[in-house]
Amino acid sequence: MNEREVAELRRRFRPERNSFGKIRGCYVNELGHIASRFEQSLAMMSQDEAELMLGVLRKTLSGTLGKNLINLSFETGQVAYGEEHKLLRTLRDSELKDEDGVEAFFQKVSDSVQMEGGYLILLVCDAYDVPRRGRGEESAEDSGEVYRYILCSICPVAETKPALSYYMRENEFHNRQMNQLVSAPAFGFLFPAFDDRAANLYGALCYTKDPAQSHEEFIRAVFHTPAPMPAAAQRENFQAALGESLENDSSYEVVQAVHGQLREMIAVHKENKEREPLTLTKGQMAGVLRACGVAPEHTRAFQDRFDETFGPDAQVSPRNLIDTGKVEVRTPDVVVQVNPERGDLVRTEIIQGCKYILIRVDGEVEVNGVEVQID
Repeated sequence: MNEREVAELRRRFRPERNSFGKIRGCYVNELGHIASRFEQSLAMMSQDEAELMLGVLRKTLSGTLGKNLINLSFETGQVAYGEEHKLLRTLRDSELKDEDGVEAFFQKVSDSVQMEGGYLILLVCDAYDVPRRGRGEESAEDSGEVYRYILCSICPVAETKPALSYYMRENEFHNRQMNQLVSAPAFGFLFPAFDDRAANLYGALCYTKDPAQSHEEFIRAVFHTPAPMPAAAQRENFQAALGESLENDSSYEVVQAVHGQLREMIAVHKENKEREPLTLTKGQMAGVLRACGVAPEHTRAFQDRFDETFGPDAQVSPRNLIDTGKVEVRTPDVVVQVNPERGDLVRTEIIQGCKYILIRVDGEVEVNGVEVQID
């Protein structure tokens, strides 16, 4: 799925647009046991409650593709014979009315998710009459395509402690009882994927609030597929692979040039408003290194490390590999952050046997908010 398709579905989570029947769910306590189950109609909620519930569910389609939102693919054998895929199809095709299927899903999730405190498993099903699109705009006329999907949100539940509260209407103080507050989803998924504005049973979209978390056990249990490497781990592995491959040639200028090439690719992709997410193969990454003057033997070493870390056929998002908002120069005692567009202001040099980081100054200099003079 691309950003445009995600945004189109996210607009469904409004009171006047969705066709959710009932919200199915259960509460899993701190011991990992299903303590209660519930089924509630969105139409029977007050307007405020319905909007809050839709807001919680909508967050499962929020964040950055490749970082918070991860596209998953099923093998042909899984779609044809896999028990996990069959269960997901049963939930969708029955519109969450298959009691055995719903119970089996709740049990599967509660067995695979370990979370501090209790949490909710929320399930909704929607049927979207996909409108025609002309010149980038949606038409009121239906395209004939009905996209039926389920969305699952795993929401932590936080307990508030009793506290003294002031009630304005009574103009009195009273003790506020302990409550359980539903937090934003920690993770969840959409099935099937919405590709080319139609259902793709070979794909799903997973969400994680924290890009450093892969939720491996959950993904293996629900999708029977290895969890993708988290975005934070991708960056750490890329940094390690680049540094170890360059060896003694790992200079500031080379590293800055590689990061600059990746930032430029990201900027051009965004400027061109490309629909598909930007990803790079091992060969394309090697091309970036060659363009930055990296020696052939170091480029080959990086490709070998790429195979070991990501896999020979992997495609990685450059957004996950670098921080586009800053250049950071770090020593054990000093951290310097530089505007990525002005990395040329920094250079390294050895003076009388000592290593130095030199920063050219074009304007005023402040230390802890106080302007200082450089004579």
